[in-house]
Amino acid sequence: MSSATDFAGLRVAITGGTSGLGLALARQLARRGANIAFVARTASSVKRTARAIGAHGIVGDVGRKEDIHPIALQITGLLGGLDVLVNNASSLGFVPLSPLADTESEALEKAVAVNLTGPFLLTKALFGALAASAREGRGAVVVNISSDAAVNPYAGWGAYGASKAALKHLTAIWNEEACGEGIRFISFDPGDMDTPLHALAVPDADPSTLRRPEQSAADLIELIAAALPVRVKKLIGAFG
Repeated sequence: MSSATDFAGLRVAITGGTSGLGLALARQLARRGANIAFVARTASSVKRTARAIGAHGIVGDVGRKEDIHPIALQITGLLGGLDVLVNNASSLGFVPLSPLADTESEALEKAVAVNLTGPFLLTKALFGALAASAREGRGAVVVNISSDAAVNPYAGWGAYGASKAALKHLTAIWNEEACGEGIRFISFDPGDMDTPLHALAVPDADPSTLRRPEQSAADLIELIAAALPVRVKKLIGAFG
């Protein structure tokens, strides 16, 4: 496990940062010294979370194209650049979940907007900042949060699963294309977690059978550290 300060100076942006995995990740990275900017839709939750964990809160909706560039500008402005982007915000489409034959087109469009188009546009808007970080030797990592629904055809999960499957493949393609820029793209499946999103999808699920977001966040932190060109604590002296 990483020590309490070995992420000092690392500049990290996280979407969907006020609940579930995004909140757990922001908390743990902030405790380890990272400089965090997180994005969420509700102003009151953003303000409360920013104060609680000592991070920069940004109000915005990655599912809205018009929000993307203002979000990107705030991220780079608040952090002074960017080393790690975690596209974590997710949408089920509409709930309750329904078979594809009963799924409204608006539900599919909503899932695609948040789970696929949003991460694509935000990454595109921040690509230059990530490439600059890689050139400076800090490393650059983009993590797109996936799901087992991206590879397993669960009945009723059509809009969510299809959009996450597309995101998983988009991540693989971008990793091939961006290797020359020194940017790593990673798809991470955190498992079935006890989160508000899972509760919406499966209201009768037993929380004791689900992973805690803190567990998945710890796994992701180790994955991010391993993806950087050197162990993160070595960056403290060079960039801190």
